[in-house]
Amino acid sequence: VRVLHLKENIASLARLLASTSHGGFPVVCRPKPDHAEVFQGTIKRLELCMLLENEHIFEPQTNDETFSSSHPLSYEKITVEKLPNLSRLTVLLNRYTTDPRYQQLFINLDPYINKSAMSVQAHFSLQRTYIIFRTLGLRHLTVVDRQNRVVGVITRKDLMPFPLEERLRLQLAPR
Repeated sequence: VRVLHLKENIASLARLLASTSHGGFPVVCRPKPDHAEVFQGTIKRLELCMLLENEHIFEPQTNDETFSSSHPLSYEKITVEKLPNLSRLTVLLNRYTTDPRYQQLFINLDPYINKSAMSVQAHFSLQRTYIIFRTLGLRHLTVVDRQNRVVGVITRKDLMPFPLEERLRLQLAPR
C-alpha cells in the first residue's frame, strides 16, 4: 500500500505521483515516536497535483510542533474535476524529482485530507463492503487492522462482478 504522511517530502510525493496512477492515497501519522503509523484520512490525486502547483506552501523540514501551513489553500482552489494543465504538472513533477532543493522541502497535508474518510477492518464482510461502495459511490476504501494501521485499499475495480466472482471461485475451490 502506498501511503502518505501528514508531513510529506515534496520530492517523494512527486516521485509517487509520477510512478503510479492511483486516484487517492491513505494518509497516516505516528501519534508518538514509539507508536505505529495510524490511518488519519485520505487525499485524492487531483488535490495533491493542485497542491504541488503552489510552491509557496512548501516548507523546510521542522519538528511537528512548528510545522504549519500559515496560508493554507482554499477548498475551491484544490478541488477540481480534472487537471487544468497536465503538461505544466509533468514539468513540475520532473523538476521536483530532479532538483536537490526539493529533497529538503515538505508540505503539510493536514489541512487538505478527508479526515472523515471511510475505512473498514481487514476482516470486514465482502458483501457489506460492496454495499458501502454502492450506496456511498466510493472510488476507494482504506482497509485497516485492529490498531488502525493501513493494510490495504479496495478500489471499485476490485469489486467489479467478473473479477470478483473469479477470485471467489478460486478461493473456494478445493485445494
